[in-house]
Amino acid sequence: MIDERAYSSNDAGGGTIADIANSGSSKSPTIKIKLLIVDDEPDVISSFKMGLEMYGYMVDAYTDPELALANFRPNTYHLLLLDINMPKMDGFKLFQQIEKKDPKAIVCFVTAYEMMYFEAFKEIFPDLDIGSFVRKPISIENLAKQIESRVVEAKPPK
Repeated sequence: MIDERAYSSNDAGGGTIADIANSGSSKSPTIKIKLLIVDDEPDVISSFKMGLEMYGYMVDAYTDPELALANFRPNTYHLLLLDINMPKMDGFKLFQQIEKKDPKAIVCFVTAYEMMYFEAFKEIFPDLDIGSFVRKPISIENLAKQIESRVVEAKPPK
């Protein structure tokens, strides 16, 4: 059983957001984009991690949000993919804690629910737009496109 464990890509590398923005768009990123995925469903973690690594992303993944927070290092990830509905700590609370450690962190919340609650999310995180949400189920190809778009379009902090 896969529970409360971390899964990490062994590749070294990475790049800044500026490096990625200047590298142009392609099917596979030319700069290694490093992702943090937190989802309490081991099957989701496994499929996202394997699929995104096939697209050239470096992925650290956790099934336990508290463990992910304890191991989080600022300025490590280009993008966070956080499930909204998790036991112990939901994705919003996890992001609030991560933001304290890394105010420049960029997030996409992952949800299997309808986006009718988007306005309520805007009250908690006023800087988020609808592109900050990924709806499950999603194909790895579409997820990779959304990740690339989110990272390339990321604006520097104000």
